[in-house]
Amino acid sequence: MRFLASLTLLLAFSLQTQQLPPRDVHVRVSAEVKTGIEGTTEFPTIQMALDHHPLPPPGGRVIIEIAPGTYHERLNITQNHPNIVLLGMGHAPDDAVITNSLNAKQAGGTFFTETVEVNGAGFEADNVTFENSAGNTGQAVAVAVRADRAVFKHCRFLGYQDTLFADYGRQYYVDSYIEGAVDFIFGNAAAVFDRTEIHAIGPGYLTAQSRTSADQRTGYVILNSKVTASLDANPPSDSHRSGIYLGRPWRPYARVVVMNTDLPAAIRPEGWNNWNNPANEKTAWFAEFRNTGPGASSDANLRAPWSHQLPEKDARQFRPEIFLAGSDRWNPIAEAARLP
Repeated sequence: MRFLASLTLLLAFSLQTQQLPPRDVHVRVSAEVKTGIEGTTEFPTIQMALDHHPLPPPGGRVIIEIAPGTYHERLNITQNHPNIVLLGMGHAPDDAVITNSLNAKQAGGTFFTETVEVNGAGFEADNVTFENSAGNTGQAVAVAVRADRAVFKHCRFLGYQDTLFADYGRQYYVDSYIEGAVDFIFGNAAAVFDRTEIHAIGPGYLTAQSRTSADQRTGYVILNSKVTASLDANPPSDSHRSGIYLGRPWRPYARVVVMNTDLPAAIRPEGWNNWNNPANEKTAWFAEFRNTGPGASSDANLRAPWSHQLPEKDARQFRPEIFLAGSDRWNPIAEAARLP
């Protein structure tokens, strides 16, 4: 009898588990949708979907499936909207484009220019292009990310100056493409760029990290990636205009590590810039490990003397599953694998 009772309870639990509602809520965005009434699951704009999607159960995600098209919108993912996923439904990230054109002069400052602002924790995006099309007109942000545990997979980020504001929390970018010229990855997040192409469309600086003290656990890691460039074939012979720096310190304790990455000939031999302030050389922490390509310095003496060439034992700490783990032991690689 006790065995039968246990078996009955087990079957009942199994049936109940099978009947549980899915943890994730799916909504669709397409220009073909003509309604967008609150409470539906189909919307004509992405922001409308963000504002009116059904709520998922605790711990669930809101997956916004974006039909192929160009969406001329500015998006704000607020703090009270965690676990939002933007999922492009095309064959490639350039099939679903979120775009706007706004520079700092027009907007009244750099931090009012972003096409997409992400503040909700647990944000994820897959197969989407984020663009600020203002061009070479000054600061113009495509995405501002101020959210912890953010994941971008198979995404494109297009701009010229200040393309990606990776500013707060832990962020993981994988199998993606980032384009710009001046300080086009900037801010104070703990961010890893894994298997990502970073493409310079003009002379300048790939990164402008802004760590403000030595005890902050922030910084940028460019890992297993490729830097490419499309510059003037006959650039000026002097100053930063003649090539690309890996980075310069926006704030005194900036930290950037470039590892196992292919670097083009356009990278300047010194690699790093002090932002015209020799005092930054005492506090900024820029390092490299096993980079390849014509822009990788085989002679450490060619690099800025205040930068570092890492030994293998010190490079391990910058792997994404370690550098981004935090006290909650977050695994960004496993989280990215949940996306298609």
